[in-house]
Amino acid sequence: MYLAVGPVDLRGAFDRLAAITRQVLCLDPASGALFLFLNKRRNRLKALWWDRNGYTILYKRLSKGAFALPSFTEADGKCIELCTRSADPILSSSLCAA
Repeated sequence: MYLAVGPVDLRGAFDRLAAITRQVLCLDPASGALFLFLNKRRNRLKALWWDRNGYTILYKRLSKGAFALPSFTEADGKCIELCTRSADPILSSSLCAA
């Protein structure tokens, strides 16, 4: 599971997110990994996942607050690899920052 560190314009769909994964994150979007993208305000999240024969997109919009992010530094690059434990605060709307 990978999280794009910078904000992403979430108006794009399958092909746009796959292109960002390939060109910006330098990863293979068809690898079977889950790729997470946040908007600038961190209140919207899109997840891109390749499942054997096509892409799946999950989209979540918080009614208030922002997704909590794990700590990272500039040295981590354009994306960080997340384990299930560090992804929990991002994927759980109950653990969002005010």
